[in-house]
Amino acid sequence: MTGLPDPKNASLKAYLMSMCLLLHRCLLAACTLFPVAAAAQDTADLAQDLANPLAAIISVPLQLNYDQNIGVAGQGSRTTLNLQPVIPFALDNGANIVTRTIIPYVWQEDVIPGTSQSGIGDVLFSAWYSRTTETDLTWGIGPVVRIPTGSDVSTDTWAAGITGIALQQTGPWTYGALANHLWDVESNPTTPTSATFLQPFVAYSTEDAWTFSLQSESTYDWKADAWSVPINASVSKLALIAGRPVNFQAGAGYWLESPAGGPKGWRFRLQVQFVFQR
Repeated sequence: MTGLPDPKNASLKAYLMSMCLLLHRCLLAACTLFPVAAAAQDTADLAQDLANPLAAIISVPLQLNYDQNIGVAGQGSRTTLNLQPVIPFALDNGANIVTRTIIPYVWQEDVIPGTSQSGIGDVLFSAWYSRTTETDLTWGIGPVVRIPTGSDVSTDTWAAGITGIALQQTGPWTYGALANHLWDVESNPTTPTSATFLQPFVAYSTEDAWTFSLQSESTYDWKADAWSVPINASVSKLALIAGRPVNFQAGAGYWLESPAGGPKGWRFRLQVQFVFQR
């Protein structure tokens, strides 16, 4: 793939080193606090639980995305590495608070012809108050906040809004949708924001811990009156490494709709997800 950064890029190296150190500390803490999962839950059940964004499981995904044909000339490419830990908190009434933080490192070339940019993109924090009904419908609702980082790939604009999820798990199937809406919260925003995100998803998990997923990650920009609509398909496999579960995923997608200057054609994704259970 084109568009990968120069390995001598100091800011990228510093980010990767800090992320590796943070991940290492999380792994050490989790290994101390949580028992080996293999004896507690069958891997097939765990694989299906991981298809549920509101599952009461601590996980630390590292997700790499590649998009192309970006920019006015359609020659740009963008690679994004997301660190997105998911941490649930159990409440006394049987509900959960589930938090997810997405911390992206972005590097791109020729999005603006003849230039390249890289840095930590805006951080997206979501928290859901979640319950499961007697009919096994799981739902969650809560706030979402976008935190600008001031980098070359940041919007430089604070935004906040509401997010919700609803899903059902029936046999090996998991299906549902996640949505949020963000508004800028500044009097004079650098990037005026009013955007709706929609993520319908369906997943099928097998008895040998494979999961096949289809989803969209669509955004409607109310300011620009434009849709961004990729369709993503992926396959993942839950494996035990030193007795602990790690979920590996590979996927590809296609942009059905994108605004002027947005990505077009095929996109690609790789992910490794470290899983910890209470």
